[in-house]
Amino acid sequence: MAEILLGDLSQVELLDILKPLLMGKKTGKLSFKGKENGEMYLEIGNIVHAKTPNSFGEYGFFTMMEWKMGRITFEPDEPPPERTIPIPYEQLLSNWSSKKMEWERIREVIPSNSAIFCSSSLNDGENKTLSGDQWNVLALSNGVRNVSEIASLLNWDEFRVIKTIYQLVQARLMKEVGEQKPVKKKSIQENFFSVAENELRKIMGAVSPFVIDHELAEFGEKRDSFPQDKLLSFVEALGEEIPHDEKRKEFKKTIMEFFSLKK
Repeated sequence: MAEILLGDLSQVELLDILKPLLMGKKTGKLSFKGKENGEMYLEIGNIVHAKTPNSFGEYGFFTMMEWKMGRITFEPDEPPPERTIPIPYEQLLSNWSSKKMEWERIREVIPSNSAIFCSSSLNDGENKTLSGDQWNVLALSNGVRNVSEIASLLNWDEFRVIKTIYQLVQARLMKEVGEQKPVKKKSIQENFFSVAENELRKIMGAVSPFVIDHELAEFGEKRDSFPQDKLLSFVEALGEEIPHDEKRKEFKKTIMEFFSLKK
């Protein structure tokens, strides 16, 4: 069944999109496309699975609830590939509501998953008992690894690592030493956008440059530095603006053939 466009997070909150689906006991897949990508699965009105590139389950849902940009589509009756959220949606939303303030406090201490921490020499003279999680995180926080890398080494979701680091910082056993600078990603050639605009103009007319600029804003990127690893999702997003199925397929095929020739 074809995907249904539900809205844009720059214009409406995720909770407002979810409410009618949950109340209507819908089953299907929500896809998030833009600067952030993710998937959420509903089953008879319950949220049973959520996944982003760096999180899943309840934390994946919490992460999505923070997003302020991106387009959301819904594919009805698509079954979940797995079930990582075992609680009813009412409890899930209640958990989010109660943890939202806690999450905001944590983000003041740990602003991003690229933050780097190490053990602190500060000591208030108290003997502190550490949990197993705290020992594991403290041992790996060497002033070089960031939050995401520690989570990967421990095979934990990032929320678990972030909460543990927050506890250690509050206990004055850990301190931030900086933030890992992102590796500069390979960009696509700028003439890609000229080709995309020309092909889109054949179908949509004079609005084509505005459509491309809108999608660039959704992805939080610029023409002269658009990363190659986002190309496929960007072409998909452009294609969704084309209402005719055959023309959409032809557009995607032409664009991807151009990109393949330029590699």
